[in-house]
Amino acid sequence: MQRRSFLLSAVAIPFATLPALAISPEVIEVMKSPSCGCCGAWASHLDNAGLKTEIRNVDDEQLWTMKDRLGITAELASCHTALAGTYVIEGHVPATDIQRLLSERPDAIGLTVPGMPLGSPGMEMGAERDAFETLLIRADGSTEVFARHG
Repeated sequence: MQRRSFLLSAVAIPFATLPALAISPEVIEVMKSPSCGCCGAWASHLDNAGLKTEIRNVDDEQLWTMKDRLGITAELASCHTALAGTYVIEGHVPATDIQRLLSERPDAIGLTVPGMPLGSPGMEMGAERDAFETLLIRADGSTEVFARHG
């Protein structure tokens, strides 16, 4: 069994506890804390770009357990975690980056925008914007810049 196949199989295990969670390339499953408003704004950004989302509110402990099992370290983490087909999407990743990921299909775990940069999708604060990078998370846990913003 290839390492990627093994990792993807292992990734599915924590989601078995979420009711009716289907991993589909047509729907981006967003797992977030019920108290987080920026996560809903990010999902709206995706919806407005033509990416269908389904939001699952999960408690913080379950969310952080999922992040850990999916290979999202503290350095890569943000407030919400999503699945787009077999890819993990962590944080305020722009819709255009997700569309590119799904088009190119690199051998990777997924994408992350660590932290919560001002001006990233869902974190808009008027004209205030931080430059930020979307990182591609490789199967071995290493990262590389996928896109630069701002």
